[in-house]
Amino acid sequence: MYVLFEDMDTKLTLKLSQDVIEKAKVYAKSKKTSLSNLIENYLQNITDNSTKNEDEITPIVKSLSGIIKLPKNYDSKKDYADFLTKKYK
Repeated sequence: MYVLFEDMDTKLTLKLSQDVIEKAKVYAKSKKTSLSNLIENYLQNITDNSTKNEDEITPIVKSLSGIIKLPKNYDSKKDYADFLTKKYK
């Protein structure tokens, strides 16, 4: 099935399964919005967030960097495994 979405003067045709369309319509209705608006908001959200670097370090984390000095041979995975072993004994 093909679905047309209209926004002012632009149309978008999507091919979706009937089941997905019906579930999306129910969801949109429960949120008191249109399916077109729901899709537009979703696309706007993912395209706005895609420009952000997901590995960006927050100012709080930056301020904490370097506070703890660990030995060069420190094995965080082993330390965590030891912690879990003790926790669940």
